Amino acid sequence: MTDPYFVAIDVLTATGAGSDDERNRAAEVAPDFVKLAMTFAYGEILGRPGLDLKSRTLAAVAIEASAATSAERLRAHVSAALHLGWTKAELIEVVIQTAAHAGVRVALKALADCHELLVERDPNCPTCD
Repeated sequence: MTDPYFVAIDVLTATGAGSDDERNRAAEVAPDFVKLAMTFAYGEILGRPGLDLKSRTLAAVAIEASAATSAERLRAHVSAALHLGWTKAELIEVVIQTAAHAGVRVALKALADCHELLVERDPNCPTCD
């Protein structure tokens, strides 16, 4: 059986989120909690069989866009989705689809929050064009 913590590391690496300042700072204060959180969220949830990581990331974009709670979290998921091969046009369409469920203002905010990821070219992401 694969250790969920190592699955979490693989998932984070695959999405381009292998190193994270916030996670690193939290780990200095509570390393056991950070390991637990990573193991649960990335190793046991995102690492589950049934959907590939690319599909899970698209779902996360839709959920974060609909929730309208954290522009930073939405941008992290959009960045991961771009890193995993979703196109900007596909991600824009997913966010537009959230308007029917979460409201037009929420979808507009999500698109504005991700403007730089969906319009400007990221030199660190060769598949993001």
